[in-house]
Amino acid sequence: MKIYEELKARGLIAQVTNEEEISKMVNEGKAIFYIGFDPTADSLHVGHFMALCLMKRLQEAGNKPIALIGGGTGMVGDPSGRSDMRQMMTEEIIQHNCDCFKEQMSRFIDFSEGKALMVNNADWLLELNYIDFLREVGPHFSVNRMLTAECYKQRMEKGLSFLEFNYMIMQSYDFYELFKRYGCNMQFGGDDQWSNMLGGTELIRRKLGKDAHAMTITLLLNSEGKKMGKTQSGAVWLDPEKTSPFDFYQYWRNIGDADVLKCLRMLTFLPVEQIDEMDQWEGSQLNQAKEILAYELTNLVHGEEEAEKAQKSARELFAGGNAENMPTCELEEEDFSEGNVDILTILQKSGLASTRSEARRNVEQGGVTVEGEAVSDIKAVFTKEQLSGQGLVVKRGKKKFVRVTVK
Repeated sequence: MKIYEELKARGLIAQVTNEEEISKMVNEGKAIFYIGFDPTADSLHVGHFMALCLMKRLQEAGNKPIALIGGGTGMVGDPSGRSDMRQMMTEEIIQHNCDCFKEQMSRFIDFSEGKALMVNNADWLLELNYIDFLREVGPHFSVNRMLTAECYKQRMEKGLSFLEFNYMIMQSYDFYELFKRYGCNMQFGGDDQWSNMLGGTELIRRKLGKDAHAMTITLLLNSEGKKMGKTQSGAVWLDPEKTSPFDFYQYWRNIGDADVLKCLRMLTFLPVEQIDEMDQWEGSQLNQAKEILAYELTNLVHGEEEAEKAQKSARELFAGGNAENMPTCELEEEDFSEGNVDILTILQKSGLASTRSEARRNVEQGGVTVEGEAVSDIKAVFTKEQLSGQGLVVKRGKKKFVRVTVK
């Protein structure tokens, strides 16, 4: 199976502007393509997984990836798929985040010997002369047409600033600059970016002629993939200091039954034929599929050793054993009152509940255990001595747990 056909079989392709030519370029390894990343944090999260895995697949097939960091657009804010305006960042914070991104991306993408590039759109956007930019690019965009884009429709009700309105033009200009500077002939992005991407394709053709090759592809469910990165207790990061390998493993181990095969196809590098054989799996076999998914992705991000540890600990925990590598929360001295700490504080401080109100509901509904014993009293307390040493394993429901100790 050729690479483009494999991408379709894995459910990754949603829309294209010229499938015949795009598939030919990709299959022949002639695509120089880019995917954009907003440097809004100092770590990538699982919502970026689909893009990273796609870049890896295409590079292994001989194509050249360009990871475009939105250092310039990040200073404006992207309204796409959002109902509010994104907070602007300083150049120093953006650069720090870019450095962190490249280190993490290197686990997926080979940047050696020009096989891939990481570039920052601040390199050209921050040096633009406003009047020159208006004269050069402005005539190629229709305001009426821009306002029909879904990303702007969502913002019109609450108010769309002129600052944000410029985002589509800047993203389109990115593709134009990448085409001129690096021969970038293809762009990939989520379905929420489709209008912006078409703007870039059209700008190249208008500026450089109809024969200019600029292709556009969107990834199926990429905007849903961004939501993957969020859980009730926050984001699932690729940085092990933010999300431990064990928590990362557990995130994928606990994914819904309806999503496991979809994630195996889109995110792992297991053969499509092997995954297709799992289509008939049900019951306990689906749990096996989830273990395969969790192991493969933990191995990809954190390496084989950490994946083995996480899998071993998860199995021990579900078997009632004493898992070695589960997440740990260290309580501070100020969390105690006269040497005691109540169960609601433990749940909130450990991240098992986001607020005391939520913690209270968890206890009252019978979903909390400490060392395997149910806790039904919201006034239950534990001593500093009990939490010393190995601490206590606190669980909320069947899948959320943490070892709580004293710092």
